[in-house]
Amino acid sequence: MNLPYEWQLGWRYTRAGRGGRRNAFISFIAGASMAGIALGVAALIVVLSVINGFQREVRDRMLGVVPHVQALHPQGADPTVIDEVLPRLRAEAAVRAWTPFASAPALIVRGDEVRSVVVRGIEPAAEAQVSSVAERFLGPALSRLEAGSRRLVIGAELARVLQLKAGDSVLMAAAPAPGSTSRLPSLTRFEVAGVIDVGHHEYDSAMAWMHRSDALQLLGASAVSGIALRLADPQVAPAVAARLSVELPPPWQLRDWTRTNRVWFEAVQSQKRMIGVILTLIVAVAAFNLVSTLVMTVVDKRGEIAILRTLGASPRSVMAVFVVHGLVNGIAGTLIGLVLGLALAWNLDTLVPALEQLLGTRLVPSDIYLIDHLPADPRAGDIVPIVLASLALSFAATLYPSWRASRLEPAMALRNE
Repeated sequence: MNLPYEWQLGWRYTRAGRGGRRNAFISFIAGASMAGIALGVAALIVVLSVINGFQREVRDRMLGVVPHVQALHPQGADPTVIDEVLPRLRAEAAVRAWTPFASAPALIVRGDEVRSVVVRGIEPAAEAQVSSVAERFLGPALSRLEAGSRRLVIGAELARVLQLKAGDSVLMAAAPAPGSTSRLPSLTRFEVAGVIDVGHHEYDSAMAWMHRSDALQLLGASAVSGIALRLADPQVAPAVAARLSVELPPPWQLRDWTRTNRVWFEAVQSQKRMIGVILTLIVAVAAFNLVSTLVMTVVDKRGEIAILRTLGASPRSVMAVFVVHGLVNGIAGTLIGLVLGLALAWNLDTLVPALEQLLGTRLVPSDIYLIDHLPADPRAGDIVPIVLASLALSFAATLYPSWRASRLEPAMALRNE
């Protein structure tokens, strides 16, 4: 199939510009603009993939600790209140498991070191059905959290800071829970039953699990904080929480995992948008370097443009020739950037450790970024707009020089040859 002559000429000008000595400078500018587009597209793909991977990784680890949905009772729910609402929770089709829990801030004391933690009082057998942390990490330590045993499980970072290991003892201090008859903080000695590494710095450094009865005794309370729910699909948690908020009577409050960490997720999305805009401007700068390439090409091809017009080529056809010529550079740069960006994103788990070893430093400190590696998650929803934006900017950059070429008068051009 024969292509229109505008396409053939545009492609020919691109190849001629690459090969001739006379056009070496034009060829260099064209190559620089193509490389700029490629690097901009690759940077966009890699950075947005890393943000997606970071968000996915932290989200999955959060979901290992935070229940998909929590039904909270501000005054504390005693067994009678729990029995009243459980049938309504079981009636929700998305709910797969549930367990009452007690939760409150506390202090853990080891020698002269004091750290604040969030105590989570659990029923070990039921917790394994609700929490993937209990299912995957607590292991043998879970069976040691018996009622009245005064044992707890802490995160690896907290254990490192306090220099604790299984079998060591600590003091726990907690303010009385709402409704408690005591007005003084309780101080109780606990044994460390195990140390777990969830892989999420916030929880590894500030969580302590114990049996629910021990937590209630520590808090001086007689009622649990609420009911933790596990769903078949965590993504439907907001909809489930909205439905259950209608079903459960006041003062019950429903909170899904997206609301528990709403500020963090909104911050990540805002950063992703801003970084996307900034890196798109880099692609725009590189794309508009095509303007320089085309302007010089038009000047260089003045005689050929005049001959085309003399032979009957319309201004629109001349414009199409140079649009095709510019778009070839834009398309080539975009495709190179797409391949390079995907190659880097898919191999970050190998490249980043090698770079860390070469530089002798950690690029992703876990105490700052919540995770200890650099994940990547390339998504079509990000890549397709990047490619389309790059092509659109490249096309826009060709319009003015091509229009100027189409306005060139044959007599004036030939007179100067």
